[in-house]
Amino acid sequence: MSASADVVVVGAGQAGLAASHELTQAGVEHVVLEQGRVGQTWRGRWDSFCLVTPNWSLQLPGHAYDGDDPDGFMPRDEIVAYLERYAASVDAPVREGVAVTSLHARSDGGFLLETSTGPIAAESVVLSTGAYQRPHRPAGAATLPDDILQIDVEDYRNAAELPPGAVLVVGSGQSGCQIAEELHEAGRDVFLACGRAGWAPRRLGDHDLFWWLLEAGELDEDLSALPSPAARLIGNVQASGHGGGHDLHNRTLQQMGVTLLGHFLGADGRRARFATDLGETVAWSDQRNGMLMDKIRKLADERRIAPLEIPQPVPFGAEAPEEVDLSGFGAVVFTSGFRPDYESWVSCPGAFDELGFPVHEDCASAVAPGLYFVGVHYLRKRKSSLLIGVGEDAAIVAGKIAERESAAA
Repeated sequence: MSASADVVVVGAGQAGLAASHELTQAGVEHVVLEQGRVGQTWRGRWDSFCLVTPNWSLQLPGHAYDGDDPDGFMPRDEIVAYLERYAASVDAPVREGVAVTSLHARSDGGFLLETSTGPIAAESVVLSTGAYQRPHRPAGAATLPDDILQIDVEDYRNAAELPPGAVLVVGSGQSGCQIAEELHEAGRDVFLACGRAGWAPRRLGDHDLFWWLLEAGELDEDLSALPSPAARLIGNVQASGHGGGHDLHNRTLQQMGVTLLGHFLGADGRRARFATDLGETVAWSDQRNGMLMDKIRKLADERRIAPLEIPQPVPFGAEAPEEVDLSGFGAVVFTSGFRPDYESWVSCPGAFDELGFPVHEDCASAVAPGLYFVGVHYLRKRKSSLLIGVGEDAAIVAGKIAERESAAA
């Protein structure tokens, strides 16, 4: 490996590959470093994982979805294969098996990357290490009994690999709901500690939920549309792509027999404790649902789409135990979200906010000239980390780097 490069892209998922394509289109030489293999984050998903967004939303620059099932939901291995085909089709200069362990801004400009194969000096660096960097566990996790298996969502593969017994799932975003459903269908007793996440019907009229979100402008919302920067950490809309896509949220899980609980607080010995806020959490989710349905009704009226049948939420039983005896439980699976992890390896003081997200202007670091970001949740828009959105930000970054190189020439 060369000890220097004009531009280094870190990460070869959809964001890094999109950045590579746009840099190539702009005539910028670069290299893409990937600690694992192309699409490594997707490879680490559980066995039955599939997209929650329909296949037509795979719109990476220069390679939109071209399969025969646009309204289906692509499973894990097909996602990886799609990214591998994309990398090959755009001739991305990916070097697999190269881990970047640290990044430092040089005093004379540019950056020094320490990697598993040696140091690399670069004038510009694009960080595209994904939206799911460091799994988050609530503070009470440390109080759980040591003899119960405790894993994060990235370590879950399937029900059969967990020890026998009931399972506590902590976190009710998309992953938590899907894993709770899978475990229940495998015959496990499942307890789900619920956090805040919106919900919506999988289909409305003749269109999938994601089509409505896109057309209503929800995916183009920027950070200013949120009540606070911390709202970036709220779970995505509860839904599932399994079986062709279906409704999956607090009510459907409760109806199938999953025991819903309030927020996980911690454990006293073998007794896990939960907040008495399940009703409040579901009411919050219902409020979000109502706001979204109002936007969709407005859009349907504007487009003169036939009147939509939007059912009202059915009554919800919010009674939930405050304590659960963990005797006989086989595992606890934490699906309580992820946090940015840049500051553990990127040494650029002031480059990240109090939550660990990049401080930037249109994807360019506000404090470290030559440092750029692609694929971050709510980087510019809500869709910035999605397969339908990374290309837009990648084009902006490539344009900025091309201008920077031209000015330096």
